[in-house]
Amino acid sequence: MSRVSQAFHIAQREELGRGRTAAFRLLAVLFALGVGALFLLALGYQPLAVYGTMVTGALGSAGMQKEAIKLTIPLALASLGVLLAFKMQFWNIGAEGQIIMGAVAAGYFAYFQNGLPQWALLILMAVFGILVGGLWGLIPAWFNTRFGTNETLFTLMLNYIALYFVTFLREGPWREPGGGFAAMPRFPKQARLPEAYFPFVGNIHIGWIVMLVMVALLFVYLKYTKQGYELTVVGENMRTARYAGMPVTKIVLRTMFLSAGICGLAGMLQVSGADRQLTDGIGGGRGFQAVSVVWLARLNPFGALAVSFLFAVMQKGFSMMQTEYRIPASMSDILQGILLFCVLGAEFFLNYRVMRRKESLI
Repeated sequence: MSRVSQAFHIAQREELGRGRTAAFRLLAVLFALGVGALFLLALGYQPLAVYGTMVTGALGSAGMQKEAIKLTIPLALASLGVLLAFKMQFWNIGAEGQIIMGAVAAGYFAYFQNGLPQWALLILMAVFGILVGGLWGLIPAWFNTRFGTNETLFTLMLNYIALYFVTFLREGPWREPGGGFAAMPRFPKQARLPEAYFPFVGNIHIGWIVMLVMVALLFVYLKYTKQGYELTVVGENMRTARYAGMPVTKIVLRTMFLSAGICGLAGMLQVSGADRQLTDGIGGGRGFQAVSVVWLARLNPFGALAVSFLFAVMQKGFSMMQTEYRIPASMSDILQGILLFCVLGAEFFLNYRVMRRKESLI
């Protein structure tokens, strides 16, 4: 054992008040910006100018704000899905694959059942996006409850199956005929989401309305329903839930279906709202980003919405930074990673503190 480990130990921190918690997180953000500034200085850039470009690049005009909101919609919905499973302490790392499978289900109706009226077609796309995404999430849940498999690895591996399935469709049965390269056709007009006015920004596809409704519904579900109470009890102590007579297996399966179904809905909204075409990049890493969002939001639906918006602003801002300063994408990713690492790492110190060991008097 090293001298450092002998001199210090980690202790559980007493619960902090909301004011102190908020102040601590603000300090973490400022520290992250400071570390990022040092990184930019090392590359030869002016940190304040770069940060200013990031903010104006994401929020400087109505058009940029519109793009940031479009990026928020699928990330927020994926985060809500992950939040539901994490609340039960079922570690769903498969949101990426669930988003993809929801988009594939929506794509089937867009490509092969597009003779229906727009309202009927969009409803079918949404329903089957939720259904297929939910069934994709039921696979690891069933194996976990039946055989005790590790849900983290199982859900993670299913991401790659979903991704390569889309690649197969793109290069095979769903490939656009006569195209110069492997791609799937654009969605017909009736398979695209209509737009609605977003205050002070302009018209955006109605996915933003669905997103807000889902945030409110999930908040009510977790706080005021019997099913929400049950999944919280299962997450806190599964033995207690069984002792109280709760059907734990049913709760796990139901919750994972809902979790993955919300992610599937995110895929449907993304493919029919923003992308209007099924591609193998439909997930866009949002399923993995959702994990960070959920932890920063402390498993709160409204917090997940706010953090998702901040992530979208950051993503849009980094894109503008790359264009303006000709910073390589790899450097932009490093800077983003530094900021996220500092902010996420600070969450550890909200729950624990490092203390010096007291020397024994004997």
